[in-house]
Amino acid sequence: MKLVVNGEETEVSGPCTVVDLLKQLGLNGPVAVECNREIVPRSEHGQFELSAGDTLELVHFVGGG
Repeated sequence: MKLVVNGEETEVSGPCTVVDLLKQLGLNGPVAVECNREIVPRSEHGQFELSAGDTLELVHFVGGG
């Protein structure tokens, strides 16, 4: 399934939820997710089904100094 993630076309195994996508991308920890210009609350990441062609913006918080 093709998605646009942070401006780049990305091929992922589908169907998938936001949690599945984050695992496939290797992202751990808190991630803010916007799908088709709508914020996806973290409490819904496990149930939110993605569809081919969805446009996502992911922000992964990183500590450091």
